[in-house]
Amino acid sequence: MTSHSTPQLKILFASSEAQPLIKTGGLADVAGSLPIALSNRGQDVRLVLPAYPQAVKMAIPLTTATTLELPGYRGTVRVLEGALNGRVPIYLIDAPGLFDRPGNPYTDADGIDWGDNAKRFALFCRAIVVISLNRAGLNWRPDLVHCNDWQTGLVPALLAGEGSRPATVFTIHNLGYQGNFDRATFDQLELAENLWHHNALEFHNNFSLIKGGIAFADFITTVSPTYAREILTPALGYGLEGLLRYRSDRLRGVLNGIDYGVWDPASDPAIPQHYDTASFGLKKVNKTHLQRELGLPVKDDALLFGHIGRLVEQKGADLIMQILPGLLKFAHVQLVILGSGDPALERYLRQECGKHPDKIAVVIGYNEPLAHRIEAGSDIFLMPSRYEPCGLNQLYSLRYGTVPIVHRTGGLADTVIDATPRNLLNGSATGFVFNWPDLASIWRTIDSAIAFYGRPEIWWRKLAVNGMKQDFSWNSSAQHYLEIYREAIDSPAPNPLAWRSLL
Repeated sequence: MTSHSTPQLKILFASSEAQPLIKTGGLADVAGSLPIALSNRGQDVRLVLPAYPQAVKMAIPLTTATTLELPGYRGTVRVLEGALNGRVPIYLIDAPGLFDRPGNPYTDADGIDWGDNAKRFALFCRAIVVISLNRAGLNWRPDLVHCNDWQTGLVPALLAGEGSRPATVFTIHNLGYQGNFDRATFDQLELAENLWHHNALEFHNNFSLIKGGIAFADFITTVSPTYAREILTPALGYGLEGLLRYRSDRLRGVLNGIDYGVWDPASDPAIPQHYDTASFGLKKVNKTHLQRELGLPVKDDALLFGHIGRLVEQKGADLIMQILPGLLKFAHVQLVILGSGDPALERYLRQECGKHPDKIAVVIGYNEPLAHRIEAGSDIFLMPSRYEPCGLNQLYSLRYGTVPIVHRTGGLADTVIDATPRNLLNGSATGFVFNWPDLASIWRTIDSAIAFYGRPEIWWRKLAVNGMKQDFSWNSSAQHYLEIYREAIDSPAPNPLAWRSLL
């Protein structure tokens, strides 16, 4: 194990989003927490992301650290400097023509991808490369650049051609989002012609930004050990499983952590009643408040299910719709849902909420404080994702003593221990796990959970408190990443353009 006294590393952490500056998903939670955890371990880590209006507003005060002239952009690109949590330096890449626009980082206000996303994130990658080669006038050169998802996938590819370069680590947060574009877009970006190659960015006659990270990085990580194995299969490799298998000696699965400074029922400012493992009985006060807040009948003996997430097939939102009629037959069951996504699923949920206002409460959209109150107030957290690279909500649920029901996949399989008789007996159980994302499998598990809730209260308390005692803080994950960083620095990968053809 690497000790804390090893030499300090200079790390540039590149992400397209970071909490609390701007967030669309779990990547933002990682990018907002891991750099701080690395800094706490004595590392010189700096975070770089695009200067979206919301990020700029949240990061104030900012100063202009330097200016850049980059290919493919008319005008000067400013590098704005600030700090995350007052400690970790932030660089915001300010190219107003590409990033100063409404909507979220990737789509317009109607949820449609920006037509120039390839251009936007190619420019972001070029700025990262200039900074990482100490050509930006910042007088700082990282030992390693940690890239995340397709928006930064060009960075390892662009750095591979440099004689003296920092090491690169590329993290796949969700292989389902790849940043694939056509040949004409590749040409417009004025990338080196040799990158149009099946060992490089070319992908079935298109080009793939995520493939740049996978093919060129010194090491590849993903956000749980199980997901690292799953992406080597056709089912979850999305056409890149062959390349990932080829590079599997440099592929690692590192479970995401969560920020226990933000997610802690003993001190969470968003919840009405604080509690911990010793005062678990106080948790039910949060249920009462949540029922009242969302217009459900206040019933102390209700079994309250919670669900927070994107209302899409990957998250199993359609499975929740399918089990809804059965759930409603239980007199004591209530369901709270917070999320947005597929308009048809949103409509269905609103309709069902209108028909059963005493049983279902639905909030379309996202509300961070409400998410905390749902985690604190629910008895069970329903997370039937078809696949889940890591998952954070089950970790929040465990921390809050809200027993998760999950599908055995990805990070869910790595973090929730099924309440089998043996696991209950030896005290390791933390939730309920079903094996297949289908109606029969999920129903069997929900039936088991409802029956278990009906046992003497001490049984449920023991299961919930056991979940609260688990340690999914960033400490362990940050240490794993440091070990990978040192491996990447000590053992750079060969340039894939020198590889033999992948058969």
